[in-house]
This record gives sequence, structure tokens and C-alpha cells, in this order.
Amino acid sequence: MARNQYNLRKMETKTEQLERALERWQQLQPLNQYDQEKFSRRFSVDFNYNSNHIEGNTLTYGQTELLLLFGRVVQEAEMKDLEEMKASDVGLKMMTEEATQSVHPLTETFIRQLHKTLLREDYEVYRNLPGGVTTSYTIHAGQYKTRPNSVITRYGDRFDYASPEETPALMSDLVWWYREEEAKKELTPIELAILFHYRYIRIHPFEDGNGRIARLLVNYILSRHGYPMVVVRSRKKKAYLEALHQADLKVGSVPSDGSHASLQSIRPFRTYFTQLVANEIQADIDFINDHDPDGWWFDGERIKFQSPTIGQILRAMRSNPDVQVTEIADKIGVSRVAVQKSIKLMADKGYIMRDVGKYARWHVCITCAKW
Repeated sequence: MARNQYNLRKMETKTEQLERALERWQQLQPLNQYDQEKFSRRFSVDFNYNSNHIEGNTLTYGQTELLLLFGRVVQEAEMKDLEEMKASDVGLKMMTEEATQSVHPLTETFIRQLHKTLLREDYEVYRNLPGGVTTSYTIHAGQYKTRPNSVITRYGDRFDYASPEETPALMSDLVWWYREEEAKKELTPIELAILFHYRYIRIHPFEDGNGRIARLLVNYILSRHGYPMVVVRSRKKKAYLEALHQADLKVGSVPSDGSHASLQSIRPFRTYFTQLVANEIQADIDFINDHDPDGWWFDGERIKFQSPTIGQILRAMRSNPDVQVTEIADKIGVSRVAVQKSIKLMADKGYIMRDVGKYARWHVCITCAKW
């Protein structure tokens, strides 16, 4: 009993933090054109990079930014990952546009169209079995699964999702439940998004892309009700999956139970995601309010540099992408060796990239709050 009371107080505290963050965000609205464009560009890169990186996409943050904002490919990259990232951005725009159509209810057709957009086309997956035997199966774009799917948890347990036979009925239940709850307005949009995400994941209706669709639909629900969209950061993937796992333990392993779970039964995931939304909104507020010429942001975090020299180097590169190391050293009055050390540090962190070849140019991936 004492533990339950503690968890309830903990949830109430996180909800209060979220409500305060939402109130501060609303006070900033409407954003001016400059801030809105800056914020939209940042969200596009952050969301697409993280949602795909969670699922194994190998593009770096900088490669994602160059691809989506400038249509450029820098350094080596797998064609599959490039196409996947571009499709993800199309899906994000498609979802954002659909969320503005308040007269249109959520439909299974839209969910399948979104999945078709992400995967683009059917493809074959090949596996080598013991004895040298190779087997394959088809991943269907925009269609519910035709074969069972499951996951091996980090504890080594196999966890089964809904069967192909169950999936159409469970997805129909999910969408109708969402429509009814949205109309009743008894749950907040954030509660709706959290519960929808969990129920959807327990169904896992597609053969691939379920996590990416879940995160898009969370933002569909938030955006549809005037809330800022959020990013599940890949660097925090472990906490994200652990929260889902802990909720699974409480709900049980039966897929139909998971697809009809209550908010109370998924408290670990609800607590985690409520805090995530509060943190993301607060980071958005801090980003918009940051007018410091030395305020640098990267993947949702404000980066603090120990030396002002790094900011000077970044500004030199941003102003002139063709600038040479010697020119930077002369301009800011430090040694060439010091500049090279700072450049290596920033490149290792992913803050800067450089094209290869004869016409090598710098690209600054980290964002200055006030440029």
C-alpha cells in the first residue's frame, strides 16, 4: 500500500511538471516566423534522426540534417538508410498535415497509408538457417502482417505480439476506442497518446516499422489537439524500452489484454512518457527563449563549451564553409594546433562534418540559438 501511494504521488508530481511546462509553452504562442521556422527545422531533423536511429538506421545526425534540409549526401551511407530517412520525413509531413484536419477522424486506412509511405514498397528478408539453408519472407508495405511477430527482451525472454488472425479486429477496436475517447474528452491528449502508443505496440500490426508508426501517431494525437510534438531520443532508448517492458509485466503477456490495457495498468510507461513530454516541452521553451550568441543546441540539448574558442571556430565555419584551418587560427588569434584539436573534438561529437574530395566544405550540424 505504501509503495502504491508513493507511486501515485510520483505520478502527480510529474503531471504537475507537465502542466507547468504546457502553460509556459502556451504563453509563447504564437511564435514569430523566424522562431517557427527555426523550431520546425530543428524538430524535423531531431524526430527523423532519432525515430529511425532507434530502429537501427546508421545515418548520423549531421548526415540526416544535410539530407533532409539540403538534399545532400556527405560521407559514406547505405542507400537503404538514405531512402528510409527521406521516406520518414515524407511520413512526418503527411502526419502533420492530417493532424490539422480536425473534421477527419483517425482511420485504419490512414495508418496503413502512413506505413506504406514509410516502407515505400514490399521487400524480401533473407535468413540463413543452420545447415546452410536460406529462407526468406516478404515484408508488406501498407498491409497488416501475414506472419507472427515477437521480440526477445533484453532479459532473454520471448514476447509475442498479436497474431495475424487477431490483428484486424484488434486494430479496428483500437481506432474505434480512440475515436470514442477523443469525443468524450475524459482523457487528456497526452493520456490518449500514451495509452494509444502502448495498445498499438502490443498489437504490432505490421511486419516492420511498428515503432516508427507508433511515434508518429503519438505526435498525430498531440498535434491534433494543439500540443507540441515530442521526440523519443535514441540515446535514451534503453529507458524507453524498459518502461514498455515494465508495463508489459503489469499487464501480462496476452496480446488482447495489452491491446485493451488501461492507464492504471501501464503506470510505468505512463510515468516515463509523462516525464518525457514534460522534458521535451521544457527543452522547446528553452530553445525558443535562448538568445545567447554562445547558446549552442544539438539533438535536443544545450551544449556548454568550456572555451569560447569553439564558438568562434563554429561561427567561422558557418560564415565561410570553405575556410581553412590556418585562416581560422589567424582570425581568432590561437594556434593552428589548438584549432585542429577543437575541430577533432567537435567532429567526434558530431557537431561538424566536412565533405570529402577536392571541394571539401565544412557543415556545422550544431545550432546556434541566435545567429
